Amino acid sequence: MLLEGRNAVIYGGGGSIGGAVARAFAREGARVFLAGRTLATLEAVAEKIRADGGAVETAEVDALDARSVDEHADAVAAAGGSLDISFNVITHPYTHGTPMAEMDVDDYAAPVETAVRTTFLTTRAAARHMTRQKAGVLLAFGGSGDPMRDYFIGGTQLAFEAVESMRKQLSVELGRHGVRFVTLRTGGVPASIEGAPEAIIKSMEEQTLTGRVATLEDVGHVAAFVASDRARTMTAATVNVSAGALID
Repeated sequence: MLLEGRNAVIYGGGGSIGGAVARAFAREGARVFLAGRTLATLEAVAEKIRADGGAVETAEVDALDARSVDEHADAVAAAGGSLDISFNVITHPYTHGTPMAEMDVDDYAAPVETAVRTTFLTTRAAARHMTRQKAGVLLAFGGSGDPMRDYFIGGTQLAFEAVESMRKQLSVELGRHGVRFVTLRTGGVPASIEGAPEAIIKSMEEQTLTGRVATLEDVGHVAAFVASDRARTMTAATVNVSAGALID
């Protein structure tokens, strides 16, 4: 198994992406620690993992609060003996459909503030343990891309760009300690969008080069590989899981 003996924290583990990655990590032998603000959704994911024989724990953690994040990371390291993987898939608040020239500044800044603060706090907490271990993997989700005409997404793209800037800086600072940082870019996963209209799904499929979009299982498989030692040469990088919707 790719991740046997590893301890993996997933912030936002109750969501569709977080849940898919958690199941993949558990299948590959990792002990998974699901963190988020809604315990019920975390437990729903955990129940499926336990049913399949996986090792999983849940905890109510506010990724915007430094003390909450630090205490949870310390508890994970104490319980498992290490903190090997940290993946932030916290949902960013957003206001879409409104041109920037007509948008309230707080609505524009909200996703940026959430992305920057949660990424900083979760990676900082994990890095403190990983640098002592001389090993570890930090993962982010989303990446960035070029804006499209008549597609008003407020501060969402800026939020992703901010995370990418942090990934690059942290990769440089932590590489000497054996810590890697990689972003997964998908171009959109229809299965993660509750009630997505068929027209939207078809549009996303048409934007790919293969005629099919990434599934939740696809994302989980790639995340598990990237987090494993088989990808030990990969850092300061993005991994394209978009079926060609995004061209590097």
